Amino acid sequence: MKKLLISALLITSTCAVLAADTSPWSFRIGATQITPHVVSGDLTAPSFAGTKADIGANTQLSGGINYKLDERWSVDIPLALPFEHALYGAGAIQGVGKLGATKALPFTALMQYQLSEGKAAIKPYVGAGLTYAKFFGETGTAVLTSITGGTPSNPTTPRIESRWAPSIQVGAKFTLTEIWHLDVNYVKTYFDTQNKLSTGQTLDATINPSALSIGLGRSF
Repeated sequence: MKKLLISALLITSTCAVLAADTSPWSFRIGATQITPHVVSGDLTAPSFAGTKADIGANTQLSGGINYKLDERWSVDIPLALPFEHALYGAGAIQGVGKLGATKALPFTALMQYQLSEGKAAIKPYVGAGLTYAKFFGETGTAVLTSITGGTPSNPTTPRIESRWAPSIQVGAKFTLTEIWHLDVNYVKTYFDTQNKLSTGQTLDATINPSALSIGLGRSF
């Protein structure tokens, strides 16, 4: 009986170790820089001809969760704190300074395909999926108010429409130890949106942001 109990305990311990070694879950924490690549339309009348806008880059604390489906395929969910982007004048109003700011929180789900198998030191991968780009907390400056017909008592405020968009990814995992790795990846998202001002004017723009991330990952 004692031998059976010891055998059972050994088998249970072995199974637990194997389960830990083969767990499909991993997570990472690091930083991400999002850089919008803006192609701006013209602000509708009344405005200066050729009035356009641009969006600045921002870096935030980020991370992600990854779930392996098999040796090649996995589902990846990037995570991050809200990004804060400055809005600038472009075109006919290039150089006027900051027009406002917006917060953005991309919700992304990617299907990844690993290009190598086994315990390679470098594991490159590609991915594709969908992003919901959520914009919120927009604010305007006195400069925006002055060039769009607003008043100090009724300042101009922008509102950027949130949109669904396709995303593609390329990256690699660099093995550090049996459970730790360095994850570096680049995500490109393709979407158009519209900026609506409280004065009634609108501005269409292609944003097409790129996101460069680096993170320390842990497997289970």
